[in-house]
Amino acid sequence: MNKTKVPFQIPAHLHAASPAELRQGERDNVKLMVLDPLTGQRRHTNFRDIINTFQAGDVLVLNQSRTIPSSLHATGARGDVEVRLARKIDKHRFEVLLVGNSYEEEENIYFQNGILATVEGKGSEHPLQVLNFKHGGISLMEFIYEHGSPIYYEYINDPWPLSKYQTVFSSIPGSIEMTSAGRAFTWRILSSLISKGVHICYVTLHTSLSYYGNNKWPTPSNHPELYSIPRETVTTVNVAKAEGRKVIAVGTTVVRALESAVSEGRLTPQKSVPTHLYINGNYSLEITDALLTGFHEPEASHLDLLKAFINEDILLKAYNEALKQEYLWHEFGDMNLIMTGVS
Repeated sequence: MNKTKVPFQIPAHLHAASPAELRQGERDNVKLMVLDPLTGQRRHTNFRDIINTFQAGDVLVLNQSRTIPSSLHATGARGDVEVRLARKIDKHRFEVLLVGNSYEEEENIYFQNGILATVEGKGSEHPLQVLNFKHGGISLMEFIYEHGSPIYYEYINDPWPLSKYQTVFSSIPGSIEMTSAGRAFTWRILSSLISKGVHICYVTLHTSLSYYGNNKWPTPSNHPELYSIPRETVTTVNVAKAEGRKVIAVGTTVVRALESAVSEGRLTPQKSVPTHLYINGNYSLEITDALLTGFHEPEASHLDLLKAFINEDILLKAYNEALKQEYLWHEFGDMNLIMTGVS
């Protein structure tokens, strides 16, 4: 994984520990840094101003994946363990991260309601393991929804309900973690954008677990995620590209989906296929012109993806300014729009 050359530290008080609507009344009441990747010019405003930032004819692409409750508690011969779902393999099996106790291959762990699972072995990379549930399909998902919770990382102080980990437009369950770049959108903002002539369309990419704890992150080139792109989105995006209009991705997940589905310079429909695409500063974007995203940790591969849009030095200067301006990080934090031609 590429690392930033100049590390930056996120002060503890800039880790967003609560949803914006509980801090400031509405989910769209967050800061927005508008960043021109060519000039490095930065504008600091409120997210609601994004209505004035986009132009008629722009295409805004959203990820409609819905977060599932991915943290479960279980026990076994080695004691209690938190089971963090990492990626669905099939109707019975998940790659998981076992937190709290280490279990070996062929050992059983036990959940509520008599649900049993067996550790099958190593996952796609350390420290993930494969867990085979004796229940599968709909009954397993019902159990997950009844007894699971969102994954709470160390900066989260309160057990927020699953509803706080959804975007207003999410509709297809499957993401391990929230597709957080779209969280600040409200139906009011989306309606105003449509009235202005901005085209709204959707992809679905189900996120895998993005953090393994103890400063351990997934290997970007070995991080498969399932995605789909409907024909309506393909048509809207291809027409916009042919006419020279901007395609704006809401989140790194949307960038990954769009850029994974290119054939001969055009977007193609996809249905529940895996992508292994790793995007960094060496990647030439073919579909995506601009990116709305949150603020990312220096170790995260999401930050590598941003370097496909913007020079690393310009990005780091902007991030250091965001720190001075006390922007908030993580899924409940503030937003960053990387787009040329804005001031």
